[in-house]
Amino acid sequence: MNKKTKKYERFSGKGRTGTRQLLLQVLYQHQMNKDDLETLLNQSLKIKEFSRIDQDYFQALLSEVLGNHNQIEEVISKYLDRPIEQIDPIEKAIMWIAVSEILFHPDVPVSVVINEAVELAKLFGAEGSYQYVNAVLDALKTDHS
Repeated sequence: MNKKTKKYERFSGKGRTGTRQLLLQVLYQHQMNKDDLETLLNQSLKIKEFSRIDQDYFQALLSEVLGNHNQIEEVISKYLDRPIEQIDPIEKAIMWIAVSEILFHPDVPVSVVINEAVELAKLFGAEGSYQYVNAVLDALKTDHS
């Protein structure tokens, strides 16, 4: 059993943490297939874990990420060391979620958003990707404060 498998088994997958985890998977698929919002929502309803997450928050974040895509990517791009097109799809989806929460959910502390993003990167990203995600979001946090 590898390290990622052990981490996955400890990962809660419930509530807003699970919401972000499932949303990451849906946004990754969106990048691969270019599915529209309605298709993504319909596909999400078929996933067994969907009943365990905060469904309203999931739908809100998905709508915000897709509906404000250009704005979100513009914000992210300010803090990248390369063009956004060169960012790994998993890292990009994680940052889409985090920036959406920072911009549109002021009730969620930025430190919580960053921590959740880092945990997603540790769980799903390439080795060391969590450090890159953390650096980008931390720079955004500094400017956003």
